[in-house]
Amino acid sequence: MRFPLELNVSLTKYLMSMKMKGVKRFPLVLMLEPLHLCNLSCSGCGRIREYKDTLQEMMTLEQCVHAIKECGAPVITICGGEPLLYPKIGELVEETLKLKRHIYLCTNALKLSESLKLFKPSPYLNLNVSIDGLEETQEKTRNRKGIYDIQVKAIADAKAKGFRVITNTTLYKETDVHEVEELFDRLTKLGVDGILVTPGFNYDAVEEDIFLDREASLEKFRYIVKLADRYRFFNTPLYMKFLSGERHLDCTPWGNVTVNPQGWKAPCYLITDRHYKTFREMMDDVAWDKYIKREDPRCKDCMLHSGVEPTAVQEVGKSLKDIIEIIRWNLS
Repeated sequence: MRFPLELNVSLTKYLMSMKMKGVKRFPLVLMLEPLHLCNLSCSGCGRIREYKDTLQEMMTLEQCVHAIKECGAPVITICGGEPLLYPKIGELVEETLKLKRHIYLCTNALKLSESLKLFKPSPYLNLNVSIDGLEETQEKTRNRKGIYDIQVKAIADAKAKGFRVITNTTLYKETDVHEVEELFDRLTKLGVDGILVTPGFNYDAVEEDIFLDREASLEKFRYIVKLADRYRFFNTPLYMKFLSGERHLDCTPWGNVTVNPQGWKAPCYLITDRHYKTFREMMDDVAWDKYIKREDPRCKDCMLHSGVEPTAVQEVGKSLKDIIEIIRWNLS
């Protein structure tokens, strides 16, 4: 099974609960950013640039736990910044697991091997390593010599200790899809539990011309989608069809909500217009309809999973064909 049984049960119960309550807009994932401090300066990262004046600020453990409860989403992605720099990352993971939330701990893996002692393997815990290419590409995009070897060792160490490990690969303008294919071969041999691949988002804060427009994204993913039978992609089949231009999907900007030291970030994980003090204030105040159809100019080239995968989840239930396809995909 591609996802643990526990996650499938949690998501099904959550979706049924929201439907029974008549709630139309609800998040599936909370993007929890306890800090934006990082030990890398990656070419495509908008966070360290957008929050450059507040990089030393952090959420308290109590604030993090309150946000998890306040939001109610069944999946918590702990990101940043580099979350392994968060002083209480061990306690945060432990408290999140006590709440029976599913964790995706996003990391560049520089500190992962030494941090494994802080965690225990669990079907509720996934270590998510960001890796965009082979040795030369990683050194170029991450601005760090030897980072590829560090990441590969960390993945191997985590798998040896029984952890679930997935990887996240972002495609940019200069990405060679054949190199990415070789990367997927290597990751599969390492025994990773899944691979997420997505196009980069054109952050205003990043001055370099490195991002894909929509047509370039479609071109690259028409090649990537052909690899779906060979690798354990975490991209759902509907999302892959969207990425390759086979199917249109609107955006669900509230599907992945974000909280950080400044508050609840809106309108989405990628675009910041305002930070709210509470989750409910954000949900009630944002003019969501503007972003569903990507009417905001900043949304025109966005094809990221954070806004589209929640749409795919909602769309699956409307078609028996989609339901059968998603079941087969999850069991493979």
